[in-house]
Amino acid sequence: MESVEHYRDRAKSWLAEHAPSTNIRDDIPASRAFQAALYDAGFAGITWPSKWGGQGLSAEHQRAYNAEAGAYQLPDEPFGIGWGMAGPVLMDLGTDEQCRQYIRPLLRGEEIWCQLYSEPEAGSDVAGLQSRAVRDVDGWVVNGQKVWTSRAHFADRGILIARTDADLPKHRGLTMFVVDMHAPGVEVRPLRDMTGASHFNEVYLTDVRLPADAVVGTVNDGWSAAINMLKHERVSIGTRPRPRVNPLSAKSVAELAARSGRAQDPVVRGELSRLYIAERAFEKLQARLSEEGARGKDVGARGSVAKLAGTLLSRAAADLASRLAVGTALGWDPADERARSLAEALNTVPSAGIAGGTNEIQRNIISERVLGLPKEPRADTNVPFRELKTGPQRA
Repeated sequence: MESVEHYRDRAKSWLAEHAPSTNIRDDIPASRAFQAALYDAGFAGITWPSKWGGQGLSAEHQRAYNAEAGAYQLPDEPFGIGWGMAGPVLMDLGTDEQCRQYIRPLLRGEEIWCQLYSEPEAGSDVAGLQSRAVRDVDGWVVNGQKVWTSRAHFADRGILIARTDADLPKHRGLTMFVVDMHAPGVEVRPLRDMTGASHFNEVYLTDVRLPADAVVGTVNDGWSAAINMLKHERVSIGTRPRPRVNPLSAKSVAELAARSGRAQDPVVRGELSRLYIAERAFEKLQARLSEEGARGKDVGARGSVAKLAGTLLSRAAADLASRLAVGTALGWDPADERARSLAEALNTVPSAGIAGGTNEIQRNIISERVLGLPKEPRADTNVPFRELKTGPQRA
């Protein structure tokens, strides 16, 4: 195995020569091309098993690469769901054939993935979803609607949860599938958010045909598969490296305080100190969970701790930065790239408390699955889903 020191030196040299000089995350063809080159150089799927196309290296190799990559604006954004959610759940629950078919193209950026979970009436309560998958001779036919689907407008494949048996309780009659996002019957409608961009989408599924081998895991055990994927999602979000060029880092906010003439204000200095300490503590938590995951240890519900901690850190930084920026947080000279980046970051932060499960949901998970506190009683645990939506059928 290549030494960590040599790997870091090689990553440093390769990135210095090949990393894009500008942010190309919205240029999907350019992002795909860079990702393919990154993979071919040995810097994608660093800790993933080599039998599925990963590098088969250690968490130390991953941290060494992250330390060098943090200096650049790499186009990671389009591929995040594939790396953090779809790929891991396929390696956990998919067949060998599914892993052979999907993992390497996912790592090379040849196929971008999305997650088809939330619905208009099933957000935090994902188990209440109503999209249906019905067996037919050749496989399955899917009908339904999903919403808040990130990256669906340029995704090639999606991980879908659909209801396959309405006579079972809502947490049991679900199944996970792989969906070709270019298949007939898949319609994607972008939704514009407060940043002015369209990161989220509505997805309509009308008589979408899936082959029998599209099932991930076991039919009607999709809730377990969904929990598995949500666990990976929260670990991925919670352990995602924070770029060095970040308008809401402690360093950037301290520089903003200096520019605003408030760096010596004792109240501001106290808040900056707390922000710096929280940022360092969060980085240590990220490193611990990443290393455990790379060693094959199940991080479990502690991923929700990292996800919640990262969200609260971002909110604290955004609150202080907005008070220091004053008017420039609302309006700025179009030529002022620094002010534009700050405003975009401030507008993005609220979504962190929703995407991947709200802060309230994370606190419930932490209380029940980390701290072992009792769950709230539920009246729908053993009721067939069909009755929840239509009421008991009477003769």
